[in-house]
Parts: sequence; structure tokens; C-alpha cells
Amino acid sequence: MNETRFKFGKNWEYFLNTLDETQLREAELSLKEMLGVDTLKDRTFLDVGCGSGIFSLAARRLGARVTSFDYDADSVACAEKLKKQFFDGSEDWKVGRGDALDGKFLQALGKFDIVYSWGVLHHTGDMWKALDNISGLCREGGTLFVSLYNDQGLESRLWKAVKKTYNLLPDPLKPLVSLLTFLRMWTLTILKDSLSGHPMKTLGNYKQNRGMSVWRDVVDWAGGYPFEVARPEEVTAFFVKRGYKPVKLKRCTGSGCNEFVFSKG
Repeated sequence: MNETRFKFGKNWEYFLNTLDETQLREAELSLKEMLGVDTLKDRTFLDVGCGSGIFSLAARRLGARVTSFDYDADSVACAEKLKKQFFDGSEDWKVGRGDALDGKFLQALGKFDIVYSWGVLHHTGDMWKALDNISGLCREGGTLFVSLYNDQGLESRLWKAVKKTYNLLPDPLKPLVSLLTFLRMWTLTILKDSLSGHPMKTLGNYKQNRGMSVWRDVVDWAGGYPFEVARPEEVTAFFVKRGYKPVKLKRCTGSGCNEFVFSKG
């Protein structure tokens, strides 16, 4: 294992401690909006790098038959915890450990109506290989929904150095890097909100961003390594060459992920 790899699952464990119904509803809404559906009833859904498991849970609550996997054992445990809490014993939600870089493992999973991977494959250490691997998991007529870090040129290279440094530091110093990251990412927004008379407005509404947590996302951003980026045009061309058609592109502004929805065939 890469010695500088971030412990994503440990971060997700903290996230689950504060997970509430509002966040779950926001996760469901984000899936429905990007996929253009009201339900996933009778659809098969593969969650590649399931992380906390919240979007596997959202897909299952929307009616999908879900398969979830992650490279990080602690992330797998998070997804298993959610399954036990909400769908204990269900045959329509399978959770396991696997690697998006392992072609044989992926082929054994079969093909799915929806292949979903949000903010994951840029952390594998070989993003383009992982993208190529998952491109074969979508059935004809199916949907691929993937998000990847936006390439910001020099700024992305600087963040990569920060992330690598974070993971090389002793644990007691890591929160300091997270705090500095928070200040870098949020100070201007808080100032703008303060000038409008609502200093905590954006922070307070953050749960509406796919049901996520401000601090957990900051920690993930500070430490998320390995780290790769891509321009939207690169990703679109990559999947078009593999028989996909672009359906939707949600561009991020600044640091963050571009979201892509493609149809197969």
C-alpha cells in the first residue's frame, strides 16, 4: 500500500456519526437530478468506491439493486454499517472490498444499469486505468455517472504537494493542515456572507450539497492522496472513444469535482 495514502474510511466513520435524514434526502435528490429519474426501481446500481456508503444507501432507498465496493477496508465497514442499520439482511444490497484497478475483480461483477463513482478514481494512483476498467461495466443502454477533480493547472499541483505532505506528517499535526485548508477554502465565502448580513449562510446550508459535511469534506480535501486531475474535455473524449455519449456535464468552479453523466451505446 502507498505509505502516503489517505485513510478515507476513518474520515467517513466520523461522518456517519452525525448523518441524519436531511442528508440522506439530499443524497437521493442529487442522484435523481443528475440521472434525470424519479426512481431507480428495478435498476442495478454499482457504487465504485462507495466511501461512507451514503450513495449506495440513497440508491437502495430509490429502489435499485445495489452492489458496493471500496479499496479501503474502513470504508467497506461504513457501508456495511449503513446496510445493517437500514436494510439488514437485504439480498438487494451487496457490500464488499475490491480495487478499481483490478480488472479481473471488476469483470466478475458483471454489467450494471448504472455505474456510479463520485470523487473516487482520482485517488487510485492510476486514474485513467481505473476509468478504462469501469467503462466496461455498463450494459448497453446503461448510464455511467462519474465525478473527477478539476484540473486547475498550477493550483492543482500545489494542492497535490499539500496532500502528500499531510499524509507524511505525524497524526497530531494533521488537524493543523485541515484547519489551514478550511481557512483557504472558506474565508472568502464567510466574509461575503458576513457583508450580506448572513455570516454563516453558506456553511449552514452545506448539507444541501449532496448531503455532505463541511469539515469531513475539508479533511478529505486536505488529505486526499493519491491525487490526480483532469479537464472536462479530456474525460468526455476518453469515454466517447469507448462508445459512450455525453448526457450531462456539471462543471465546478475552482477546486472540486466536475460531474459527468454518459449513456452507453
